[in-house]
Amino acid sequence: MNRYKTQIIKTVWLVRHGQSLANVTPVFQAADSPLTEDGIAQVRKFAARIAEIPFDVLISSPYERAKKTAEIISEATGKHIEYSSLFVERMKTSFIEGKPHNDEQARKIFLDGEKSLFTPGLRVNDGENYDDIISRADSALKFLENRSEENILVVTHGIFLRMLLARALFPANLNGAILKDFITATRTANTGLSCLQAQEFPDGKRLWQLLTYNDFAHLQNCITFD
Repeated sequence: MNRYKTQIIKTVWLVRHGQSLANVTPVFQAADSPLTEDGIAQVRKFAARIAEIPFDVLISSPYERAKKTAEIISEATGKHIEYSSLFVERMKTSFIEGKPHNDEQARKIFLDGEKSLFTPGLRVNDGENYDDIISRADSALKFLENRSEENILVVTHGIFLRMLLARALFPANLNGAILKDFITATRTANTGLSCLQAQEFPDGKRLWQLLTYNDFAHLQNCITFD
């Protein structure tokens, strides 16, 4: 018996929404930021591609930009959309949403909020902090593990997608410093596709493994990372 042979338990495709208006406008993005025309074109390219990949269920963040992305995918694949708030973007302090980047007060709160994202116990107003985001990532991974479907497509957001991957890949030793390094070192294109697999080893241990990260070959010349 090959003690290294694994059994695939779950395959999860993760895609970031298409380009949103706030991705190309110097404001702190709010939940209701819609897709741009370029964003819609990106998603149509992605939808044509993902239609060739078999998946059992389509799950989406309910934020407007993710919702529209999921609707276009649904039209191309015939898959019904399930919405889950587990996959929304990292929730910034509500005060700064929609405010311009050059607003000094909003900028200071944003920077303080970024620090809280990598510092356990630190909280800035009503924004999600390190403890919140780790807890939500854990809940999201457990939610995906417990689904009956073997192949799942999730429409989510750039920061939370990377948070989810960091938690999946470093389940035992993730801390604020590692998370900060991971987020700083990685980028996610609009409609960039990543793939996680839950695999079980002969000793019964289960691990998430990253098979694909940020594949945007379908975009050709219309790539955006913002």
